[in-house]
Amino acid sequence: MRLVNEKQRTNDATVDVFNDFYNFKARVNGAEYDLVYSYFKTIFSEDLAARNFTVTLFEVSERSQLPILDLLDEFKSKTSLEITQTLCYYLNNIRSLATLLGVQVTVTPNQFVARNILS
Repeated sequence: MRLVNEKQRTNDATVDVFNDFYNFKARVNGAEYDLVYSYFKTIFSEDLAARNFTVTLFEVSERSQLPILDLLDEFKSKTSLEITQTLCYYLNNIRSLATLLGVQVTVTPNQFVARNILS
């Protein structure tokens, strides 16, 4: 007979994170996921925001080949606005150069270049 507190040996301690919009899927360590998610849960009042930031940080970690715990340590000393700015910086480095997050000034192309662009 199994005990209540006995660990199930058939399940590993990993979590599947995914973002359907950007088609990102990864299998991560469950302890690391819990650590990152609990940190963002203390920062943001909404559960959805905490989950989205958690998945996004794992995406940045995987695509930039930086350890997730190093990224988390960088975020721990920042306010929520600074967290958003830092995450925009990392996302802008792994995304297409045609889309920039967190840029307040609209980039206007040179007049001669702009008229040669076909839409």
